[in-house]
Amino acid sequence: MNTLKFTVPPMLHYIVSGLADCSSGYRHCSRNNIKVFDLLYVRQGCLYIGEEDKRYEVEAGQALILRPDCHHFGTEGCSEQTSYYWLHFHAAGSWKVMTEDCIEPGKEPGAFAAAHPSGEFDIHPFSLYLPQWVTLLQPAKLEELLEQLEQLKASAHLGTTQYKQQLLFHEIVQQLSASMDQGRAASQSTVCAEQAASFLRTHYREEITAQMLKDHLNFHPVYIARCMNREYGCSPMEYLLRYRIEQSKLLLMQTSFTIARIAEEVGFNQAPYFSSSFMKLEGISPRQYRQRFS
Repeated sequence: MNTLKFTVPPMLHYIVSGLADCSSGYRHCSRNNIKVFDLLYVRQGCLYIGEEDKRYEVEAGQALILRPDCHHFGTEGCSEQTSYYWLHFHAAGSWKVMTEDCIEPGKEPGAFAAAHPSGEFDIHPFSLYLPQWVTLLQPAKLEELLEQLEQLKASAHLGTTQYKQQLLFHEIVQQLSASMDQGRAASQSTVCAEQAASFLRTHYREEITAQMLKDHLNFHPVYIARCMNREYGCSPMEYLLRYRIEQSKLLLMQTSFTIARIAEEVGFNQAPYFSSSFMKLEGISPRQYRQRFS
């Protein structure tokens, strides 16, 4: 099944939504290149939809996202009373269609934010995956969110309401994403890398060895390193070093601790090694970095 990959920010933007109640025999209209994404969620009955050369039977509890650049049409009339929510949204950032076997979350730009930053407060885009056609894990929750959008229509001209609409929409996006994630089993390699990263982030202040990772994860250090390289593009120790430097940057900005104290706080035994590591990754010394904010 196809998956839609969005690069965010900018975040997806809610436009308008509604509820359609259709009698038996209703056939979805034919449309070309409507320029916005169209999310359809069926709460009763079944919709028969085509998109280019694909055909979908969207049953109760399922959702379908129609693309903005395609021809959509009804393939046949509804065989029973059918009720569905529709929602139009816009993606200002880039997006593309992918098959699930091409999805590699760890290799996205945001997998290790600020590994080689060019500024203090860089925005690091990441990828958001949404299923084009999915059975919802929590259909009642999605219906509740869509119904709340319906109730906001009368006050949609107010700025505070428009903000609430965007918040509700992003909860809907989360429901769609969670439904896809539940259905896709993570590989052992991905699980190993994620567990290793979590351990490193939790214990970065401590002295960490390959043996500690082995004991915690029950995998050979060579396998752990291979998994980390595959998912994050670096070894466990490189990941740990980068994370320590990122934490040190926060302390340099937010505290008046000495350089030696900061080095100790983020897990370096020696301040000179901390300074040289910082210089290597950031291109300036910790002291010069701090002076940017004074």
